[in-house]
Amino acid sequence: MLAFWVSTAARAEELLTARQGHADPGQQLVAVVRKGSRAVQQLPASPDAFVWLRLYQEELWRKGAPRGGSEPLWFTLRRPWRQLAYPAARAMFARAQVLLGSNWTLHDLRHTAAYRMAQDPAMPLTDVQGILGHAHLSTTQIYTTPTQEDVVASALAHYRRQAERRTVSGPPPSIGYNPDPLQVLFGGRL
Repeated sequence: MLAFWVSTAARAEELLTARQGHADPGQQLVAVVRKGSRAVQQLPASPDAFVWLRLYQEELWRKGAPRGGSEPLWFTLRRPWRQLAYPAARAMFARAQVLLGSNWTLHDLRHTAAYRMAQDPAMPLTDVQGILGHAHLSTTQIYTTPTQEDVVASALAHYRRQAERRTVSGPPPSIGYNPDPLQVLFGGRL
């Protein structure tokens, strides 16, 4: 489930209500019912999400879990077999957080997926908007705000490019100018 949440940007509840027939590993898609519009939307998911799903399904089916397109995609591990509900998933995730010493929420996984997509220069922000199911692009734009680490990395890269440019010498200063102050002023670039 974790791989699906962090790659599809689906809301936790949307993914938990998916049916086995909603998963299409061949196309790397999983269909969810959207929270606001109640429309069914196919979302792309990472290849590893489908690998984990298949391993999970095979284990459950060996134990006798129901199988079929209209059956839930996610089950509780205790019998009788029931669809995994949001409160149980949240409790399961909270227990894992205690063991890991972290404090993520299920909704943080949606934000992580959205941020990763928005930071990919090859992925248009309007595509991210469609995947998230946002009605307005301005809602999606919050994911374009860089982190402090991104800002620092970008500034350091800028300074490296500036240093590289300084090593390339340009035309000499015009006749009559003293080149020494220009060296100081432009950092070696004339």
